[in-house]
Amino acid sequence: MGTIVPRRRKDGSTGYTAQIRLKRDGRPIHSESETFNTRALAKEWMTRREAALDLQRARGEPVGKRMTVEAMIEWYEAREQKLEPWGRTKRSDLKRLREGGFAKRFVHSLTRQDFIAYIEWRRSEGAGPATAGNDLIWLRQVFKSAAAVIGAMVPMPALEEASEYLRQARTIAKPKRRSRRTSADEEQMLLAYFEARQGDIPMAELMRFALLTARRQDEITRLQRSDLDRTKGVALLRDVKHPRIKKGNHKTFRMLDEAWAIVERQPEISGVDKVFPFNPKSVSAAFTRATRYLGIADLHFHDLRHEATSRLFERGYSIQEVAQFTLHESWETLRRYTHLKPEDVPQR
Repeated sequence: MGTIVPRRRKDGSTGYTAQIRLKRDGRPIHSESETFNTRALAKEWMTRREAALDLQRARGEPVGKRMTVEAMIEWYEAREQKLEPWGRTKRSDLKRLREGGFAKRFVHSLTRQDFIAYIEWRRSEGAGPATAGNDLIWLRQVFKSAAAVIGAMVPMPALEEASEYLRQARTIAKPKRRSRRTSADEEQMLLAYFEARQGDIPMAELMRFALLTARRQDEITRLQRSDLDRTKGVALLRDVKHPRIKKGNHKTFRMLDEAWAIVERQPEISGVDKVFPFNPKSVSAAFTRATRYLGIADLHFHDLRHEATSRLFERGYSIQEVAQFTLHESWETLRRYTHLKPEDVPQR
């Protein structure tokens, strides 16, 4: 159950780290370690702690009350990721926390000052308020899961107090809502650029399709021909982005005739059901290269979704109708896309 690892210290001496890891169904549920000057002391501590953990289990008490940040995140990843796939951001953020500054610290010993110091360090390293705030969001999720499932001791009050202070100090904040629209000149420049450089990915067609459908690049590249219903003018989109539901959130969206024309122009590949069988990361990268080459500042492929949504309002569609195109869950969210000016409101 335990191991002893000799480690060379900075002063040249040797320390002996005794580490205990407990697993259940192949997943880590508890980890702790201590370092001593001699192997004998490390072994004595390990024997005593193993006996105490065995007694704890014999009494029916939940094992895992004393876990390091690293071990708790490992437990969370092994348990939760199996139930529901995660996005790239969450995976990388948890990895950074698992390998970060207080990875070896016992979770129950973390204080308000520890969380504040960690976030202030993240900001000093270049992380923005929203990015740094995400670290606390992930820690909160890990702590709540571990406390509920295995009875781990977690410092939720300290985490919440630190979060409140950091919000008031504006050290962390919610992500800013982008309102970037694509100008007519920028659109023409990009389309001309893509049409002049015909590569493996028909970027001009993808860009036009995005501006007509308000679809994200990963949604466009997984759209399947078998999910299209030209008669009704709708298409089924599988696994629509949702904050809680990652798989099985399938929804039908409306498509304009101009978008159907683009679909019909795409060559069919034997054995391939996707309309645009391309890597979404490659699409994003190609768009970024084009904006840099053309000197277009602060424009991302995702901004085309915002532009497309605004254009639907400009066509005269209501919020309820636009939602059938964009698949926004909240009508309130759609209000920010209207961009109405007083002079644009007609006299009735």
